[in-house]
Amino acid sequence: MVDVICDTSFLIHLATRRIKNLDSLDVEIGQITFVVPQVVRNELSKLAQRPEKRQDVESTIQYIKDLKTVNIPGSFADRQLVDYVSENRVIIATMDRELKRRIKNNGSSILSFSNDKIVLES
Repeated sequence: MVDVICDTSFLIHLATRRIKNLDSLDVEIGQITFVVPQVVRNELSKLAQRPEKRQDVESTIQYIKDLKTVNIPGSFADRQLVDYVSENRVIIATMDRELKRRIKNNGSSILSFSNDKIVLES
């Protein structure tokens, strides 16, 4: 089982869209567990205060309530995730292009979305 560390944008997309291959990920990619960094939980709490994002963020918070939390503290998730990846080879789930580039430069892999399917980018 491989832990996949999720960023805020990935989790919001995962929680609010119908993902076509969610049930077959273990066959397509392997057995994975989505993990939520504490810094992402902090970001979601802040985003919930913005009226235009409240509904999606509340759905996301509900969706992730039983997911494992990894202790990556901080106030800015992208920076914390890049720092974490530089010390630990992990898979990061994100939709953010700049974050993807920085993580790939550190030699780690990315999970992202393409046509409402989860895909592995290396």
